[in-house]
Amino acid sequence: MSSTQELTEQVKQYSQWITPIQSEIGRVVVGQKYLVDGLLIGLLTNGHVLLEGVPGLAKTLTVKTLAACIHTGFQRLQFTPDLLPADLIGTLIYNPRTGEFTTKHGPLFSNLILADEINRAPAKVQSALLEAMQERQVTIGEQTYKLPDPFLVLATQNPLEQEGTFQLPEAQLDRFMLKLKVGYPTKQEERQILDLMGTSAPRLEVQAIIDPADIIKARGIVNSIYVDDRVKDYIVDVVFATRNPSSYRIKGLDGMIRYGASPRATIALTLAARARAFIAGRGYVTPQDVKTIGHDVLRHRIIVSYEAEAEEMTSEQIIEQIFAGLPVP
Repeated sequence: MSSTQELTEQVKQYSQWITPIQSEIGRVVVGQKYLVDGLLIGLLTNGHVLLEGVPGLAKTLTVKTLAACIHTGFQRLQFTPDLLPADLIGTLIYNPRTGEFTTKHGPLFSNLILADEINRAPAKVQSALLEAMQERQVTIGEQTYKLPDPFLVLATQNPLEQEGTFQLPEAQLDRFMLKLKVGYPTKQEERQILDLMGTSAPRLEVQAIIDPADIIKARGIVNSIYVDDRVKDYIVDVVFATRNPSSYRIKGLDGMIRYGASPRATIALTLAARARAFIAGRGYVTPQDVKTIGHDVLRHRIIVSYEAEAEEMTSEQIIEQIFAGLPVP
């Protein structure tokens, strides 16, 4: 196995596109570094990302700009209550002249899929999307079709309106590697947004910087980033503490968690920490990487109990207490 120094050199070599892509997105999207880094982590780990925030925070614009920075396919799908699975995956069309059915592929056959307001679509559509997200394939009629690589679902949801929205099933939430909570810009950033966007036709052009092949190469390096055994144990402890906090002597969480995070969270936390190290130009993962990305990986995977809801305790606060209570290696 190569030393961490050699790995760091490789990481620096293969991550040269990270800074240009960040600054290219920065020409259109002011601030939102946390959002951009989260999307890059999804790209580097082949993990789907759920973005939650009030309207007008540039969630859709950021995803569209990221897609424009990559020589790749991009589809924006507006989810509505009357959407059908066939509107996503495609359907079989009957040709009366030949008496045969031909397959028409839907917009899901692309690389980056922006699922706008995903929680507005009914369960049938969610289950069709679930197969695409997990298996990277779709079934039309009796045929199964592989989706292109990279294939990434970047979904947005609005936390304000409950009218006409459907709760995302837990199984589907678990398929999202990260859930990013997008916040308001600072006062200075908002002033910059005004300067940039304060006309009826703002010029928002970006250059394509990277090919999908380079992203797939970078993923190979991300997978080889060194994770020390103590850091691995720490990751497992964090996830186990979401299921049984009392065994780690974390006070105040008894009866607050109905369901903890699954083993998928352990894998996602390790991969996301590796991608964070890659973005930082390091060939090894630190416990701080785990702590920084932990909220994004775990917040949608912890189901709080009715008792916690009565006390207005969120999964965010539970994660905070777990990280505060566990010794860092």
